[in-house]
Amino acid sequence: MKAVFLDYQTLSPEDLELQHLWNMPFNWVRHDSTSAGQTADRISDSEILLTNKVVIDRQLLSDNPQIKYIIILATGTNNVDLEAASELGIPVSNIVGYSTESVAQHTIATLLNLKRKLTEYRISVNTGEWSASPFFCLPIHSIQDLSGQTLGIIGYGSIGKRVHELAEAFGMNVLISESLVPGSSSSENRTDLETVFKESDVISLHCPLSEYSKNLIGKKELSMMKQSAILLNMARGGIVVEDDLFDALKAEEIAGSATDVSTEEPPSENHILLKEEFSNLLITPHVAWASQQARQNLANQLGELLQSFLDGEIMNRVTD
Repeated sequence: MKAVFLDYQTLSPEDLELQHLWNMPFNWVRHDSTSAGQTADRISDSEILLTNKVVIDRQLLSDNPQIKYIIILATGTNNVDLEAASELGIPVSNIVGYSTESVAQHTIATLLNLKRKLTEYRISVNTGEWSASPFFCLPIHSIQDLSGQTLGIIGYGSIGKRVHELAEAFGMNVLISESLVPGSSSSENRTDLETVFKESDVISLHCPLSEYSKNLIGKKELSMMKQSAILLNMARGGIVVEDDLFDALKAEEIAGSATDVSTEEPPSENHILLKEEFSNLLITPHVAWASQQARQNLANQLGELLQSFLDGEIMNRVTD
């Protein structure tokens, strides 16, 4: 039985233990990456499809009745037509909960970077300002502690909850935003969105991209935020209107932002947030999820799903 990895290098597999996968009784084929024009040929004789971001649409599914199982090597599932897969009886599973710690720590790391002005101080050292200082120290950039500040969390799944725990360990006050889905109820003590925007010193996004979160934060919402506030997006591109964020940073309407995602990934060289260098804008290339431990968790969960398939217990499971 042939199992094909369509974008194997998205796992950065060099530091992972994967022998448990190769020991499974599949005819393994690994492609480092797969373009849209290559997908049809590469899945034409494969029963098991493993994809991180390669799109598997209705036409591809219809043209390949031999497909027995699809595993999405991520939590997000928008690259596979789940409705078509269900109609055709093709089970689909995604990998869940593997990167909670990695994303939460990345969130706090970027926040500390912005609050402690690490980028500005690195530049000051590299340009010789510290060496030229008449004093032993160079406290020329105002830095802040996290304790006593208010963090607003939008999106309260496993990652949002872990960020909540870490923030409280630093002595922060935490506001949990109301659900973005109308009519949703929760046992947690929630705060309306407008209050979160107005009262938070830091807003951290951990919600999926959906009809309820698309363009959630634009000019209006940014104008509600404190001028001293920081916006963190470790969730998905498309939740923040990037042109409006650029304008807010340029006009110093907010104090800073960190983002690990972009509406277009990878972003073009002339992407709005790359056109100027802001010391208070920290951009990382969608790697918050990608600690070695998280990627190993992903590989281990992949092995469990494949073993369930071999045992006849096909996991038709897609969860947030």
